[in-house]
Amino acid sequence: MAYNNSKIFIVKTSPKTILEDYKKLMHLTNYEKLYSKDKKTILKLNLSWSKFFPACSSPPWQVEGVLKTMVDDGFNSKYLFTAENRTVVTNIEKGLKGNKWAPIIKKYGVRFIPLTRIPFIPYESLRNRFIALKNKKLHVLDSKIFPGGFSIPEFYVGKSIIHLPTMKTHGHTGAIGGSLNQTKEDLKNGGITCAMKNAFGGLLTKRRHFSHQFMSEVLVDLLIIQKQIHPNIMAIVDGTVCGDGAGPRTMIPRIKNYLLAGYDQVAVDTVVAKMLGFEPLNLPAIKLAHDEGLGCGDFENIEIIGEDVSNINWNFKVKRSFVIWGDQMVRKGALKFLNPLLHNKIFFTLPILSSLVFHDMLWYPTIGKKRINRFFNTNWGQLFKDYPST
Repeated sequence: MAYNNSKIFIVKTSPKTILEDYKKLMHLTNYEKLYSKDKKTILKLNLSWSKFFPACSSPPWQVEGVLKTMVDDGFNSKYLFTAENRTVVTNIEKGLKGNKWAPIIKKYGVRFIPLTRIPFIPYESLRNRFIALKNKKLHVLDSKIFPGGFSIPEFYVGKSIIHLPTMKTHGHTGAIGGSLNQTKEDLKNGGITCAMKNAFGGLLTKRRHFSHQFMSEVLVDLLIIQKQIHPNIMAIVDGTVCGDGAGPRTMIPRIKNYLLAGYDQVAVDTVVAKMLGFEPLNLPAIKLAHDEGLGCGDFENIEIIGEDVSNINWNFKVKRSFVIWGDQMVRKGALKFLNPLLHNKIFFTLPILSSLVFHDMLWYPTIGKKRINRFFNTNWGQLFKDYPST
């Protein structure tokens, strides 16, 4: 099935010009023709860790670059809403502080919506209100993941959305046939996370960890839902500092100095995958969405406006952290006989505790701290330090 209007907008940037470059990028997209200044717009942040780690969550200059551009262009700050959810291993309040979002949100007079504190309504109850993809069936969310029915934020319905992801690898998002530089065995359990994955942290409750077993199908289901409930969807991607290795947390930061944007979420992920060093159509979420006509996963059929990235290959390699490896062993590996126990609240505290101990108490103060300190010695690191914490 063909998909038209797949344009990706790309600019190069630097710490000195970052805010002007975000404005340049957004003006390339002609976003003012689609996003109304007198209607509510959601800016979905990306919180992968409550603590700061380069490329892990939306950096402060990404949040400021988008907000400043919109406010300068005449958008009423009362109609702009930044939003994020929590997971079983992240904390919204700590994330707002650790990633230095809170002072920026306050500076531009917009509201932050913690998705944990707003009503979620049954998805099935909304079906009759949908126009786009009204009869499109979901793959797993309403059958294998939440067979009794699942809910989405009522606040989301009818509002346009802008996603603010970063460019990084992810041990859960899967691959089916290798990449430009890796074997099938290397990539059978990992891929990228970007535009499509950013919806994962907003539309689903904190119980979304049950989706890891069918991650690719879930991401396509979420894209279907987004096309039903949002008048407009755009991703504005920060690739100033990208994450290589055992994403989305225990990564190696790589400075790359790129910004991307696009309305086709599949095309955005396709270009990002290509730049990171993957064959996009070997990533199952991209392949499935492309085959169903939800976006373009064929890099050759995407129009690039701005910087030419057709020859870029950063040769990123997906790895799995200890926590992701253990999770996959239980959900679909040698220990899958334990999978039913994950629905037991008492038993599930064990992987949550394991993640806390490994990530926050062991990895972050040792390996992570060394990588952060190296990052702080760069111009991007200095820019991060220059942003106020409160």
